[in-house]
Amino acid sequence: MLPKETQVLIIGGGATGTGLARDLAIRGVQCILVEQKDINAGASGANHGLLHSGGRYVASDPGSAKECRLEAKLLKGLAPHCIEDTGGLFVAVEGDDEQYVADFPHLCSQSDIPVKELSVQEAREMEPVLSEKLIAAFMLEDASIDPFKLSMENILQAQHLGSTLHCFTKVVRFDKRSHRIQATRLLNTLTGAEFTIEAEQVVNATGAWAGVIADLAGVTIPILFSKGSLLITHNRISDRVINRLRPSSSADILVPGGTVSILGTTSVRIDSLDRIHPTIEEVDAIVEEAAAMIPVLEESRYIRAYAGVRPLVGSKSSGDDRSVSRGFALLDHAEDGVENFTTITGGKLTTYRYMAEKTADMVGSKLGVSKPCLTRTEPLPTTQAGQWTEAGLAPKLWLAHRDPEDILLCECEMVPKSVVDEIIASIHEQKGRSDLNAIGLRSRIGKGACQGTFCGPRVTSYLYDQNQVCPDQCLHHLREFLAGRWKGQHPVLWDRQLIQSELLEAMHCGFFGLELENQP
Repeated sequence: MLPKETQVLIIGGGATGTGLARDLAIRGVQCILVEQKDINAGASGANHGLLHSGGRYVASDPGSAKECRLEAKLLKGLAPHCIEDTGGLFVAVEGDDEQYVADFPHLCSQSDIPVKELSVQEAREMEPVLSEKLIAAFMLEDASIDPFKLSMENILQAQHLGSTLHCFTKVVRFDKRSHRIQATRLLNTLTGAEFTIEAEQVVNATGAWAGVIADLAGVTIPILFSKGSLLITHNRISDRVINRLRPSSSADILVPGGTVSILGTTSVRIDSLDRIHPTIEEVDAIVEEAAAMIPVLEESRYIRAYAGVRPLVGSKSSGDDRSVSRGFALLDHAEDGVENFTTITGGKLTTYRYMAEKTADMVGSKLGVSKPCLTRTEPLPTTQAGQWTEAGLAPKLWLAHRDPEDILLCECEMVPKSVVDEIIASIHEQKGRSDLNAIGLRSRIGKGACQGTFCGPRVTSYLYDQNQVCPDQCLHHLREFLAGRWKGQHPVLWDRQLIQSELLEAMHCGFFGLELENQP
């Protein structure tokens, strides 16, 4: 097979990689993006969906605070369909550092971050779930953002402009000659097929895996792995983002996202990327700590927990990972003897566009492309394929255009088969695998209270009826999907969620026999 040729090979399909593909495509640069799993498989798909005002970093990292303020303002204008502009509160409770509270407005003003002081009564009228032990409150411009929709919209426009996406494609090795990567050897993990891409420039946008990819090129990048675990509530707890008004710590952010809220996060140093999952101990600590700010969280139902890894570029010294800058690192590896190899890592979801812009500037200069960045002014298009991750959208459209033949496949989130059909068509355009996991990533399927108990077999059966999966694949894909759901349910098994899991086990183990690994 002849090698594929392109100007830029981007490795990593998270927010930064897809944002870079869009930026370069708008500048007329030909790109191929490869991702070893599916879109947003790493930190971009395992965060709290917070569009930072910058207030969280005003004391510890003023540079990041200013970046967040500027980028959040831009994104609210450029990608409003991916954002719920909730506003945010920073609140302190009895026992919190009163000096930090007193300094907070001044620190915000130093970073040009708008802040308004509220009385305790005003704050509790805005968010009645707040503790009666509140001692201070400030209003800032935080918001929530849908990271899945964001990445989908970016890569879809990039593809429309001529870029190519290869999911489930793993980098095997780099062939180097004369201080350049001449070819990149890749493996399609679904088919086992190997192929080669020859690119003028190679960009490593793999987040926490940046060091792994750099090693293949003979380059060393010192990266700290900081795991953050988060919880998803059964219902929406607040209208606004609520931050604990104290130096960054665990369990100090509650982010409303559609019909649920996301609570977190932790910062735990890990040594390996092989097993990334929340623990029962983390979940207990998050709930206990957050209840001081929002007491109802102690009795709330949590439908799942999940964890992502922050790639923090810095030394391997011990200490608090929160002290490491949340800024990003853009590395030109010409200094390491590989002239056409660049790494972009670190940073935050809020600054993904700016990270992509700076990377595109560097790569463009190496290619001799002088066209300026347009993502700062050109709105991110809304696409049909990228809309189905939005909570509440599918039921609105289903109820508005009631078709008796358009049966619901997911009752919790009211996702009909017409939506699944659209998602299947989109996956085919992206040359992906239209299985239950891929559909769940691009929609609300499996994200409701039942966590796939009922919609899992329904969608699997529908995929079989539509000839999307072979008979011998059905139970394998269902088992794979439910295993992912179980990983998140296991740490939150108490009260009603424990009852739900018992029902799931009775159905899927008792009826389908899914606990038997060798069952066809």
